[in-house]
Parts: sequence; C-alpha cells; structure tokens
Amino acid sequence: MNLSQSLQSASLTDPGRVRDHNEDCIESRPEIGLYVLADGMGGYNAGEVASGMATSLISDGIQEAWRPRDVDRSGREDAKALSDRLIREQIARANGAILTTSQNNPECAGMGTTLVVCLFYDNFVAVAHIGDSRLYRLRGESMEQVTRDHSLLQEQLDSGLITPEEAKLSQNKNLVTRALGIDPTVEPELHVHETQPDDIYLLCSDGLSDMVEDEEIRLTLITLKTNPSLTVQQLIQAANDNGGRDNISAMLIRVAEPYGVPRGWLARIKALFR
Repeated sequence: MNLSQSLQSASLTDPGRVRDHNEDCIESRPEIGLYVLADGMGGYNAGEVASGMATSLISDGIQEAWRPRDVDRSGREDAKALSDRLIREQIARANGAILTTSQNNPECAGMGTTLVVCLFYDNFVAVAHIGDSRLYRLRGESMEQVTRDHSLLQEQLDSGLITPEEAKLSQNKNLVTRALGIDPTVEPELHVHETQPDDIYLLCSDGLSDMVEDEEIRLTLITLKTNPSLTVQQLIQAANDNGGRDNISAMLIRVAEPYGVPRGWLARIKALFR
C-alpha cells in the first residue's frame, strides 16, 4: 500500500534569523507513511551530525524492515506491535551509533539530538519521541499537543513549581531531560493513536513551538489545512517574524482519506497476485 496519496504531506526546515547553520534535520518516506524530525545539539556543527545520523539511520532502518506486503497479511493489533518494536529497535541502533561517533571524535564530543518519529499505517499512527521536539494534532478545530516534552520546564510545570504563564518567560526552555546519543541507552516515549480523515499532524522543533503561540499554530492549520506546502511555509515565516532565535523545522501530514488495510478472504486472494 502506497500512502503518498492518502496522506498529503509537506516539510520545511530553516536556520532561522540568529543561527549561522542548521542543526535540525528532517526526513520523510511518504510511500510508507514515515516521518522523522530531529533537533541536534552539542559542539560546533556536531548537532547537525547527530540529527543527520538519527534521521537517516532510523528512516533507512525502518524502510528496510517494514515491508507493507508482509505487514498487510498480519492482523491490525500485530501491526501495531510490530511498529512499536521496529521503531524502538531503530532508535536504539541510532543511539548507539551517535554515542560511538561522539566518543571517537573529539569534535563531536557531547553531541545529541531530540527526536520525533511518526509511522502511519492502517488508520493509526505510531509516535515515538525523545526531548522537546513535538507532535501536534488538529482534529476539527481542536488542536492538542500529542507528545509531552522531556524537559526541565515540563517537570517544573508538572510539579506545580511554575505556572503556564511563568513557563512562557522561563530561561529553562531548552534544557531537555532526555536526548538521543548521550547515554548508552535511551527510552523513547511511544504511543499508538487512531487517526481520522481530515486529521492534521504537525511535527516541529522547538524553534517553532518557542516562537509561535499554540493558538497561532492552530489558526494557521485551520486556515490553510488543504495546502500543506503553504502551511509549513507560513509557520516557518511566523517563527522568523517573531525573532527566529533557533533553527525551525515543520513536517505536516494531512489524512486526506482513510488508509485502512483490506482484510478477509478476498483481500488474501488479491494479495496472492501482487
């Protein structure tokens, strides 16, 4: 099943107005419904090494192992379990590769990256994340943050030490409590969500979410929902208009139509001739 028609998508990354290079990296494989975003950190140019390794290794690994023709023959719950296991395996693989590169190359010492991975299949999306890059979902006119930041700021909010209003002015926005490539093991947070037609999913780095209020993001998604390319351009422009203090990346996926996998005896017969 080729998902590039059922899922309309667009992606864009920009260095912003302050940084002289871009440590964000994005990669998509629309035909299998895979989208990966990473925001690198550490050392001069080392952040872009970490984010580039993360997106390429994870994307290549999942595409090699995720064979839709084989997955189509399994049950839906089995497919969910497989997506979970496969994403975790490839994240662990990338984590080890980034850490080894960091340890063996002084110029890369201490590098790491945040991460968001989305794998769409059979009217669901498996979502994994590490750090403070985010996934938002617009359903109807309601937008919610699907991921929960792994950050000091989020922990302060959860414990009641600061209010949401105080959080907007905090100097701790960029202190993540979990990152890829820093420790020998890392635990991604992974959940599977049911999708609906006309849902819009937005992966973004904190260069967007720190610069543009959630309400402005929501209104932009609603206003331009049928044009993903224009939407990501507008979001990047809004972040730059508000200062562009960090690299900015956005990946948008709109569920244009259901993409369920046909099952039953007729589907099994058709699969024999594919």
